[in-house]
Formats: sequence, structure tokens, C-alpha cells
Amino acid sequence: MIIENRAGAASVIGTAAVAKAQPDGYTLVMGGGTALAVAVTVYKRLGYDPTKDFAPIAFISRIPFVLVAHPSLPVRSLPQLIQLAKEKPGQLSYASGGPGSPHHLYMELLKSMTGMEMTYIPYKGNAPATTDVLAGHVPLMFSDPVPSLPPIRERRLVALGVSSLTRWPAAPEIPPIAEAGVPGFDAVAWSMIVAPANTPNAIANKLHSALKDILELPDIQQQLINLGMTPVSSPPPEELRRFINSEIGRWSKVVHQAGIAGTE
Repeated sequence: MIIENRAGAASVIGTAAVAKAQPDGYTLVMGGGTALAVAVTVYKRLGYDPTKDFAPIAFISRIPFVLVAHPSLPVRSLPQLIQLAKEKPGQLSYASGGPGSPHHLYMELLKSMTGMEMTYIPYKGNAPATTDVLAGHVPLMFSDPVPSLPPIRERRLVALGVSSLTRWPAAPEIPPIAEAGVPGFDAVAWSMIVAPANTPNAIANKLHSALKDILELPDIQQQLINLGMTPVSSPPPEELRRFINSEIGRWSKVVHQAGIAGTE
């Protein structure tokens, strides 16, 4: 297998390239929630339709994010954050990896479910955002899981919750936000392998079966956990197509609420 990295536009560029590839089963893309769901509403002209231009092959993983705060912020739990934000509407700020990123939209979803008002500060990527939160320049953010764990355990960041409904296997001591004070909160990045549309069913099913078997190997699952992911048992391709449709509708509401629909 040859891996070709096509960076740019939050993986939209690489995803678009596969949409135009030959549907022979030899060209696949590791798509994610941003490229296959969120981008539909963020971009004026996306260049592909996730529901029509791809054949879903296998769900790979769910990726929880961690809501972290700088220790100087006088909160040590999610209910304390909600109370402080309501006492000081608009005075707290949060960092993100850029408009439409999971760091941005997960906080927008949390705000809508709690009534918090906070100021959004975008960065060009997760790394500079995390750096400024670690330095105390910005008090809050939803952070990628792997880079957030060492400073959490070194007490340079305070973990207020993980974004998934279930606990993150790499750090089960951090409660889900849904358990910590916002019932029903569930916002995770996800990864899925898809092929170009019109890939023959026999090829798609063979790839699905092989990938499903591989992803259930214990050492592969541990590698995914080490990368900050939560392994899952992939549903069949037809169910994956329904999942993509539901994610497009779900995040469209959050994108409109954030005021970034059609901004790219």
C-alpha cells in the first residue's frame, strides 16, 4: 500500500482527489468528519458530494477531544466553568485550531447546550492554540487528545471532560462531558475509509471485510488508542452511508450557529 499525503484545507484537497479517481478499489482515502460532513456547509463550492461521490468502506475510529483549562482559571469541573461563564458572559475566551475545526465546533455545541457566552479566538492549527493555552494567554480549548495528555498529567492543564459519550481508553479517569454536567453531549472526530463512487460492490465488500478483521486485532486496537483514537467495530457500508448523511445534517446546524456557513 502506497500512502500519498495531500495536505491542505483540512483534508478536503486529498478527499476531492479520490472522488475523481478510478473506481477500481485501488485508490482509497482516509476521510474524516471535517471533509465528509462539516465541509459541506462551510464551503461554498466543495468540489465533491460526500453522499454521492464516495462508496463507504470501513469505519476506523472515533476521536474524542478533551476540554482543558489553564490552572489559573478558577474552575476544576465543568459545572464550575458553566457557572463562571454565566456570571461573566462574553468575558471568557477559548482557542481553536481554526474556523470549522473540531476545537471550534465542539465549543459552539457546548455553548448552545449550556447557554454559555464566550469569545472565540482562532489559530492556524492546534499546536499554536495549545501553546497559548499552556502559557495562560487563553484560558480554554477543546484539545486534540494526544498532545493534551502529558500537560494534564503534569498539572499544567486541567481536564474538565472528554467530548465522547464514553470514557477515553487512554485516560479513563477523565469523565465524559455528558457525565460531568451536560447530559447528551457527544462530539467526536471520526475517521472512515471511502472509495470513489461506483466501486463495484464485490470489491467494496471485500475491502470492508478485510479492514474489519484487521481493525479487530488487539495490537491494531492498541495502536489506535496510543494515537488518541477509540477503536470501533465497523458497521456495513450501507449503514456508513446513512451515518454520513446524519452527520452532515447534525453539524450543519452548528456551522450555521457559529456563523461560518459558506465562508470558505
